Amino acid sequence: MVKNNQLKDKMKIKIVKNGPYIVSGGVPLFEETIITDEAGHTKGLSVESELPSQETYTLCRCGESKEKPYCDGAHNETGFDGTETASRKPYVEKAEVYEGPELRLTDAHEFCDHSRFCLRSGGIRNLIARSDDPEAKQTAIEEAMICPSGRLVLWDKKTDKPFEKEFEPSIVFIHDEQKKCQGPIWVRGGIPVESSDGTIYEPRNRVTLCRCGKSENKPYCDGSHWMTAEQKLKFRKKWGLDEKKDD
Repeated sequence: MVKNNQLKDKMKIKIVKNGPYIVSGGVPLFEETIITDEAGHTKGLSVESELPSQETYTLCRCGESKEKPYCDGAHNETGFDGTETASRKPYVEKAEVYEGPELRLTDAHEFCDHSRFCLRSGGIRNLIARSDDPEAKQTAIEEAMICPSGRLVLWDKKTDKPFEKEFEPSIVFIHDEQKKCQGPIWVRGGIPVESSDGTIYEPRNRVTLCRCGKSENKPYCDGSHWMTAEQKLKFRKKWGLDEKKDD
């Protein structure tokens, strides 16, 4: 156990200015694919497929590497602008709160990676409004816990504790079969992400990092891997994200 804790203490993701992610501490790597139900709503992820990993490895952040998911230096050739624009505020200060009979939802819209796990059965806000119904409550819990980006966190109003799966520190490359594209880098288990300026983003149980190079909320994914510019603009206007873009 001591050895495992020592390994976890060494785990870190370092962002290189206009360059890749350098992952240290022997963080395990996996691949998973989004699974949809008969209605076309995302409902889960496939069984993990483990990839070879080393004590230290470098992951592509610009989306142009020919050796994905690893960096091959393409960012130097393309003039990649990897400027980090995400707010440094803690999650609780960003999140809006929605109350239901038995559940409370905190929702930080800017973290959304548009993996669409929250849309099943009428959507998570509709479900928490009916959280005194056992089936609606259970579905809401499932949707919140599988949200890779950590945008959604569901709380038990009786205990004031969040519903969170206990992830071992790991990185997952998500494939979005429905949208026919690669999804974000899913970082699990509270692995520290260090900015190119040396500061540490708030460690969280689950976040998604951009790997296409197009996100406007770097280092986090904003769904740019499949969303059109018009779709992104509509989303940002809906949630007033441009007005909330302060540190």
